[in-house]
Amino acid sequence: MKKISCFFIVVLFSFASIAATVDTVAVFSNAMHQSINCVVIKPDSYKKKKNHFPVVYLLHGYSGKYSDWIITMPGLKELADENKIIIVCPDGGFSSWYFDSPIDSAYKYETHVVTEVVSFIDHNYRTIADKNHRAITGLSMGGHGGLFLGLRHADVFGAAGSMSGGVDLSESRNRFHIMKRIGDTTANAKNWHDYSVVNLIENYSNTPVKIIFDCGVKDFFIGGNRLLHKKMMELKIPHDYIERPGEHNWDYWRNAVKFQLYYFSNFFDKSE
Repeated sequence: MKKISCFFIVVLFSFASIAATVDTVAVFSNAMHQSINCVVIKPDSYKKKKNHFPVVYLLHGYSGKYSDWIITMPGLKELADENKIIIVCPDGGFSSWYFDSPIDSAYKYETHVVTEVVSFIDHNYRTIADKNHRAITGLSMGGHGGLFLGLRHADVFGAAGSMSGGVDLSESRNRFHIMKRIGDTTANAKNWHDYSVVNLIENYSNTPVKIIFDCGVKDFFIGGNRLLHKKMMELKIPHDYIERPGEHNWDYWRNAVKFQLYYFSNFFDKSE
């Protein structure tokens, strides 16, 4: 019996030794004068090989935080292993929408994610530090952030995505603290137009960024996603758009992220 117990201990240790590892790091933000936490998931091959790895930045939703993804979907570790990628989950605040707010200087999450977090990760981990080996996506507010930041920073990210993204801010006029970030819809109507991905896309008809986005057919953001898809078709912007059964919840996102990481992994492979 003692030998059997020892055998199982050895087996368990062996599995643990090849699993992805999860770090929680503090990234100091010069833009916001504070340290902000971030989760970093390294694939099992990170320990075994001294080569460098592509990175996917995975953003949380409204009212969430940096640890949402790994807590709610521990299976991300296996996805990092399978795709041989580093997954980074920055903190986007309770309701930043990943803007540098034009009305609140305390909210500079575009600068934080694109400049500060990316720089920290490239300096502290073995990344392939170029746009063709970086992608960004997220859920809900983070879905908007993935496309907003990806389009605006094509020099940093080669691919961008969104899952159930709030890509049309006009769908959420009195919700999700958007007014606190860009002002009211009357005096600041231009902000509501310019900061909304569904309108921003009109400025990026020649974007080199590879784009994937999806939404559940029963999601309250489905209208904005369909409009974005329609506009991109009219502008002849290459992209992958998917509708599948589902609502605005973790059951949907736990499934959707698998497809997006596979998409990004293929993009990285083609960039070799």
